[in-house]
Amino acid sequence: MDSFTITASWQMWATMLIVLIAVWFYVRERYSIETISVGVIAALLIFFHFFSPPGSEGLDSSSLLSGFAAPALITIMALLVVGQGMFQTGALEGPIMSINNALDKSPRRTLFLVFAVAFAVSMFMNNTPVVVMFIPVLSAMSSRLRRSASRYMMPLSFMCILAGMTTLIGSSTNLLVNDVLQRSSDMSLGFFSQFSMGIVLAAIGAIYIILASPYLLPERKSLEKEVSESGQQYIAQIRVTENHPLKGTQPIAGLYPALKNVTVRMIQRGEKGLLPPFEHALQTGDVLIVAATRKSLSNLLSSSPRYLEGMLNIAGFHDESKTGENTEAIIISEAVIAPGSRMIGRNIEQVGFRRQTGCLVLGIQRRSRMIRKRMLEIRLEAGDVLLLFGYDADMRELRNNRDLLLLDWSKAELPDIRKSLFARIIFAGTIFAAATSFVPIEIAALSGALAMIMSGCLNIRQAVRALDMRIFLLIGAAFAMGLALENTGGAAYIGMKAVETFQPFGNHVLIAAVFLLIALMTNIISNSASALLFAPIALAISQQTGIDPIAMVMTVIFAANCSFATPIAYQTNLLVMGPGRYNFADFAKFGIPLIFLMWISFTLLVPLFFQI
Repeated sequence: MDSFTITASWQMWATMLIVLIAVWFYVRERYSIETISVGVIAALLIFFHFFSPPGSEGLDSSSLLSGFAAPALITIMALLVVGQGMFQTGALEGPIMSINNALDKSPRRTLFLVFAVAFAVSMFMNNTPVVVMFIPVLSAMSSRLRRSASRYMMPLSFMCILAGMTTLIGSSTNLLVNDVLQRSSDMSLGFFSQFSMGIVLAAIGAIYIILASPYLLPERKSLEKEVSESGQQYIAQIRVTENHPLKGTQPIAGLYPALKNVTVRMIQRGEKGLLPPFEHALQTGDVLIVAATRKSLSNLLSSSPRYLEGMLNIAGFHDESKTGENTEAIIISEAVIAPGSRMIGRNIEQVGFRRQTGCLVLGIQRRSRMIRKRMLEIRLEAGDVLLLFGYDADMRELRNNRDLLLLDWSKAELPDIRKSLFARIIFAGTIFAAATSFVPIEIAALSGALAMIMSGCLNIRQAVRALDMRIFLLIGAAFAMGLALENTGGAAYIGMKAVETFQPFGNHVLIAAVFLLIALMTNIISNSASALLFAPIALAISQQTGIDPIAMVMTVIFAANCSFATPIAYQTNLLVMGPGRYNFADFAKFGIPLIFLMWISFTLLVPLFFQI
C-alpha cells in the first residue's frame, strides 16, 4: 500500500478533479451528453499533452482515444443495429400478437407470459427496442383489463434491466467491464459467466416487482390516443388471397372474430355483394370492405405478410415489383383532399394514384355518412382523408402535391414483416455464434449487423439511426476517464482508501460497500460511465486484497445495472415515463427499495458464488 501512496502525483489529483467536474456536469444536465463527453475528452487530451506524468504510458492521444475503437464499443454499436433490424421487421410482432390474443382466455397468465417473453428477449438483446415493442402491447392490455398503464410500464423497464444482468450481451455495461478486465489481465468473462448469480438476483427482483407494484406504483389515467381516434373510421378493403389467414374463416354470430376491432361492412364475391349478418366462410377472391381505425389497420399490416398482400392485391394495385425490392422505410400517413383538387369527383382508380405518387391508398375516411361501396368505387370529395402507405421517399414527394395536404405529423414507420423470418434467423445465428464462442463476440455482432443490412431487414439510413451518438461519445469519454485514473494511479489510490476504510471489517463488508457506492452512482450518471469508472478501481482493490478479480468485476456489473431510482439512470426508464405518466418521485419510490434489496441479496449471495 505504501507504493501507491508514494507514486501519488499532482497529475493524479488533477485527473480526479477533471472526473469529478465531468460527473457534476453529467448530473446537472445543463449541457447535452454529447457536448460534455467531447469536452471531457478534449480536456484530458490537452492536459496530458502538456503535463503527462514522467515515465507514464497509456496517456497519449492514441491511448485516450482508443475507447472509440474498443471491441466492447464496436460490439455494442453492432448489437444496436441487430436490435434495430428486429424492430424494423417486426420480428417479435407475431409472437406478441399471439400472446395478446390469448388475453381474453386467461388475463393473469397472459400478463405473466408477456413479461416472461420480454425478460427472455432482453437477456440476448439491447433492452431499448424490446421495451419499445412491448409498450403498445402493455398499453392495449391495460386498456382491456381496465387498469392504468402506470401499473405495468415501470415493471417492464425494470424486468428488462434485470434480464440484462444474466448474460454478457444482456447489457452494454457487461461488455464494457469485460473489456476493462481483458485489458488489465489475461482473464475474460464467458457468455454465461454471470448467469447463475444473475438469474437468482433477477428472480429476487422480479418477486419484489410482483409484490410491491400494487402498493408502490401510482394508478394514473393514461392519455389514450385511441380515444381521439375511435371515431376516425377508414373505409378499406382486403382481398382474400391464396394461403391468406382469413381463407376458410367461419363467421360467429354473423361476425368474423379473427378481425379484431375491424367492422366488415360488405363482402364482394364476384358480382354479388354480401351484407351482414354474414353466414358464409371466406373464400379466395373475396374482397372485404371494412371500417377500421388507422391503429387497427396498422395492426393488420404488422400481423402477417398475407394481410399486406391482400391489401396490395386489389384492382389497380397489382404491380408489386417496386414494393418487393425497395429497402426504404415503409411509412403510413394521412393526407386530406384539398379544395379545388383535380381528384375531386374521381375515384382512386381513375386518378391513377399509385402511378402518380408511388403510394397506395389503404383507406378513405369520410365523416359525413356511412359508406358501403368498394373503396375503388368511392368518388373523392374535398375534405376526405386518405390513409396512405408507401416508401419514405415517395411520401416526402407528396409534400409538393397541390391536390393533397399531407399531414406530416401523422407519419409513422411500419415494420416490414416480409423480412421478419430473415431477421429472426440472423438474430439467432448471432446469439449462437457468441454464446458458443464460435467466433469472438465482436465478430458475431458485426457479422449480424452486416447480415441485417445485406438481407434488406433495414437500410443504411436505419442502421446509422440505430447508432446512438450519445452512447458512442459517453462510452468514449468514460473509457478516457478510466484510462486516466488507471495510469495516473488514481484508481489504485481510491481502491487503497476503500480498503483502508472497510477491510478492517472484512472483505465481505468491503465488497458490500463498493456495490452500494456503484449502485448509487449509476442512478446519478449513466450505468456505462459508472461501470467504466469503477472497473479499474475494483481491479485495484482485488490486487491489494487478494479478492478474486472476477468477484470484483461481478460486483461492478451487478451494481452498475441497478438503474432503478431515477428516469435518467437508463434509457428504458425514460421510454416508459410518458406512457406510464410517471414523475421523478415515482421512480425513487419504487426503485430505491429495489436497489437496497439487490444490495442485500448480493451481499448475502457473493460468498456462495466466489472466494472472497
